[in-house]
Amino acid sequence: MTDSHGFTKFFPVSWEELHRHCKALAWRLLDNGHYKGVVAITRGGLVPAAIVARELEVRMIETISCSTYDGLSRGSEVKILKSADAAMADQGEGWLIVDDLVDTGVTAKAVRKLLPKAHFATIYAKPAGRPMVDTFITEVSQDTWILFPWDQEAVMSKPIVELRGGR
Repeated sequence: MTDSHGFTKFFPVSWEELHRHCKALAWRLLDNGHYKGVVAITRGGLVPAAIVARELEVRMIETISCSTYDGLSRGSEVKILKSADAAMADQGEGWLIVDDLVDTGVTAKAVRKLLPKAHFATIYAKPAGRPMVDTFITEVSQDTWILFPWDQEAVMSKPIVELRGGR
């Protein structure tokens, strides 16, 4: 079964799983040395960036605000709503960019263009966007929509058989 946006799978992530994956990302990044600061790509990268910054004891946190999604629909154009001025001064050298997910790579390309010398890390990576990031924790298929904890509510779920149209 495919939804109207081409997603055939949904991958729900709990707060505990997200926290564990963020800590795993921090462990992976630890060998890179110390970062001047962390740039969170808003909004999805805010929570992961806060956890990673805490684990790496990085105090300087900057944000870059981008818009590409409208609900489940991905746009092809990235709008930079707020730039990461402190990190842009030296093209991101010594900075760490953190986002929750790299999907098609559209946002990542736009941010990389502004901060080409920064290290780019995400929690989740899809095949189309994976080449745009330096470090990630979990790869998911392109046809999967990740349901982050902030996008979920506790409700009754349907059995997998019913989701596939069986019975």
